Amino acid sequence: MNGDVVLGKYEVLEDMLIDGLKIVQDTRLYRFTSDSVLLSRFARWKKGDVVADFCAGSGIVGFHFYALNKDKAPDMPVTLFEMQAPLCALAEKTAVYNRFGNFSVVNGKLQELDKAYHEKFSLILCNPPYERAGTGFENDDYDKAVCRKEITLTLQEIARAASYALKFGGRICMLHRADRLAEVCYTLHEEHIEVKKIQFVGGRVATKPYLVMIEGVKGGKPSCEILETIVNR
Repeated sequence: MNGDVVLGKYEVLEDMLIDGLKIVQDTRLYRFTSDSVLLSRFARWKKGDVVADFCAGSGIVGFHFYALNKDKAPDMPVTLFEMQAPLCALAEKTAVYNRFGNFSVVNGKLQELDKAYHEKFSLILCNPPYERAGTGFENDDYDKAVCRKEITLTLQEIARAASYALKFGGRICMLHRADRLAEVCYTLHEEHIEVKKIQFVGGRVATKPYLVMIEGVKGGKPSCEILETIVNR
């Protein structure tokens, strides 16, 4: 039985691509892509995980990750962090509609995390803005552009916030542009997070990957596993 939500004029229910669950989207705002689903499948649940979703948007990564693991961890606490209030409102509606009482939504900047979140999480999921400010998307409106470009939040600031919010030994699973992999690795390293797992994503077999998924561990020792490239058609 789904919870009651009132959809706004531009809001729609879309398939979350698992168990018949739905996510509330606004047709005027940034909407999730298959990249988000890839990240939720790349991340691995561990018993007792306390989960955060950074740059959550309308919450697809956090919701999908929970849906994949709810049979093992029905009470898994998940906190969605998003700067844009309209996207937070969508995430709250999705939680109500699917009766996900274990979710909380925080509207605010990652650069200004409350002390309550210091070393709180064992797992952070993050599908961040991929593009440096000033590159591409010139025709996007501002609300969509900030989801794609480092206008209000940089990679360095995400790494710093993750290090602050993760417990020692906690993991961050992040998606990014493949050609920024070196930058992702050394930026996380500067914040005491070592990249331990890497998986590239390509559009076709035998072509250059366009995305990379990484798992980093706070306080981890240097060593890295390279997984087989995924083809995302």
